[in-house]
Amino acid sequence: MMLVRSLERPTSKRKIGPRRQLGILVSLVAVFGVFSILAPSYVSQQNIINIVLQASINAIVALGMTVVIITAGIDLSVGSVVALTSVCAGLAMVHGVHILLALVLALVLGALCGTLNGLLISTLRLQPFLVTLGTMSLVRGVALIVSNGVPIYGLPREFKAAIGLASIATIPVPVLIMVAFAVLVFILLRYTMFGEYVFAMGGNEEATRLSGVPVNRYKVLTYGFSGLASAIGAIILMGRLGAAEAVSGTGYELDAIAAAAIGGASLAGGRGSVLGTILGAIILSALRNGLTLMNVASFFQMVATGAIIILAIIVDSLSRGVE
Repeated sequence: MMLVRSLERPTSKRKIGPRRQLGILVSLVAVFGVFSILAPSYVSQQNIINIVLQASINAIVALGMTVVIITAGIDLSVGSVVALTSVCAGLAMVHGVHILLALVLALVLGALCGTLNGLLISTLRLQPFLVTLGTMSLVRGVALIVSNGVPIYGLPREFKAAIGLASIATIPVPVLIMVAFAVLVFILLRYTMFGEYVFAMGGNEEATRLSGVPVNRYKVLTYGFSGLASAIGAIILMGRLGAAEAVSGTGYELDAIAAAAIGGASLAGGRGSVLGTILGAIILSALRNGLTLMNVASFFQMVATGAIIILAIIVDSLSRGVE
């Protein structure tokens, strides 16, 4: 235990440096500043709410991704898990299953998909990139088979009203869910043994294993948590669209990695921030929202996302080099 604590606190890269934190905030302010000049309606209250609302799903999925990245792992299957959990829950609802039971089904299924990733990675000592690349295709295929490739409409009105349309004090419910989930992840990473071991594994997995920590068990839990986060994102997506599709969630893995990387999570493991990931998701949403207001084609938005990921990786590499 002492070895784990020494790894996780004094020498790990758990805390994002103040310069990096300031850089994230400056980037967000810069995005808002530029687009407020180019499109005056950009800084209206309604548009700012829309930006945060649009960021909510990515932020939740990215928080699950952040936990995985801190362990020096990666989860490319998150978008496919969003698709599978949404179509299964959607089919359950339209066939008369109670809404709450259908949502529990989605959460359990998402956690199981993540657990499968964790088991393959930990027990067979396989590379996370390759495993999740495979399950990304596998899970997406299952979603297409289950739904016959047809969108699922006719979700209960009360579900759409409660998740997709409802607001509390002008704050959309998806945003409140995002905040609640962020608080949960913050508590898990900051105040529990789970968080301590997650950072320790990312800092030095072998030393953590030799100190007596059941690394494989916690790695499975980490990927299971990522799957759970994807399922929560799927529920919000269904509520907002009023439908479920097997093609939904395409590209979510890219967005989640981008949000985590922008937020300061090190792709080499051992470092990550809940607030940073949330801000990273908002930066991506703010950028896309501004480009949309300026009628910039969607494929240019993809170029911008890819460029941001590369820039975040470069910044991470440079920051690790000076530590």
